[in-house]
Amino acid sequence: MKVWIILLFAGLLEIGWAIGLKYSDAFTRLWPSVWTIIAYIASIGLLSIAVRHIPIGTAYPVWMGIGALGTAIFGIVFLGESTSVWRLTFLVLLVISLAGLKLSAAN
Repeated sequence: MKVWIILLFAGLLEIGWAIGLKYSDAFTRLWPSVWTIIAYIASIGLLSIAVRHIPIGTAYPVWMGIGALGTAIFGIVFLGESTSVWRLTFLVLLVISLAGLKLSAAN
């Protein structure tokens, strides 16, 4: 279970660096750029720890899915991005896919 928590934190940091890309303005703003780089390195580092115990074919999609879902939710809540029925439907499907990958993992 501990390794899944590590993977969760890696995914949360992925959300952080993805959002950081928006605020770094193509790495032209210092502090958002610093945060983005630190979050990216930490996220990859935690992912590398997780894949020692979780198959890469499970860990990577879960990591990426957490990042994609969290970033999309951030965009909807804070940036006024679309909440179309199709977009929300596919986000729900992403959650179902992530749960399925977790449930079907050997570890």
